[in-house]
Parts: sequence; structure tokens; C-alpha cells
Amino acid sequence: MHRVVAVKVLEDYKLDLVFEDGKRGIVDLSHLAGKGVFALWGDYRMFRDVRVAASGELTWGEEVDLCPDALYMQATGQKPEDVFPALRQEPIHA
Repeated sequence: MHRVVAVKVLEDYKLDLVFEDGKRGIVDLSHLAGKGVFALWGDYRMFRDVRVAASGELTWGEEVDLCPDALYMQATGQKPEDVFPALRQEPIHA
């Protein structure tokens, strides 16, 4: 798991994230704002109330949390097989 250790809110639903391995990147969450559980972000003040939780995920109160691994891939441009090397293994065929 790639834990978020610091978050800074930028304009237009973007976050500047720092991860425990020292990598840093910006994620754009504007496509989620106002939709489904992200409806609370319709009020930008609610979006700005982001916190890093104990397991390195981002949270907005008790309503919303985002997986740090997914954020890591978006922030660094890596693919799942880059982050999880076991996904590169060839499947065993019978």
C-alpha cells in the first residue's frame, strides 16, 4: 500500500499529494465532484476539508474516502502492474 503522508488542496478539485516513498503528484478529482457520494463536494468548502487518515487514505468526514493505491497510480502515472508486480506474472493454464 502506498500511503499518502501529506495533502494540499489546489484549485479546481485538484490535490497535491506526497506519498510515504517520497513520490509526489497532482490528482484531478473534478470529474467526481457533485456525483453520487461525491455530491458533498458540490460545496467546494467541503472538498477543502480533506484529511489523511490513519491508513494513508484521504477522507472527507465519515462520508467519503479514497484508496491510497488508486491515488498513487493517478498521481505518478503508473499502471497497476507497476505498483503490484505480481500482476505481471503469466497466468497458469491447465
